[in-house]
Amino acid sequence: MPFADLSVGDFAAALGERAPTPASGAATAVTAALAAALAELTARFSGDEPSADEAVRLRERLLALADEDAAAYAELMETRSDAARERTIDVPLEIAEHAADVVRLAERTRASARGSVAGDAEVAALIARAAVAAAARLVEMNLRGRDDPRAHRARELPA
Repeated sequence: MPFADLSVGDFAAALGERAPTPASGAATAVTAALAAALAELTARFSGDEPSADEAVRLRERLLALADEDAAAYAELMETRSDAARERTIDVPLEIAEHAADVVRLAERTRASARGSVAGDAEVAALIARAAVAAAARLVEMNLRGRDDPRAHRARELPA
């Protein structure tokens, strides 16, 4: 079952299980998806449908990346192949990139927000920044000290 179909409580319980997945990558992707949802909320209250549509697209992709991260790690544990290891680097990098997009979107929606939803946009940006930092760290850890342009790309994202 895709993580997006689980209740928040069930997803949190799955994270706490003694199992290889879901783990930090999936948690980071879901966290960024929640930030995108807050940006969507702000955009809708501001009447900014293009930004709301962008937030939906980001939220949906980040939720899919939670599943992709778990699948990549499970494959690595099963096969120990170089291709599987590469996926454990590429997926967190994509999570970081999309989380950075959420940061920019949240900051943009914050500029036009009024009242209490401005705080929602601000929190969305803060949560998304944390997701960028977490995903970038996962990229570095999964590279195991190798000098790789993906680590440099991850470090350059706004955290």
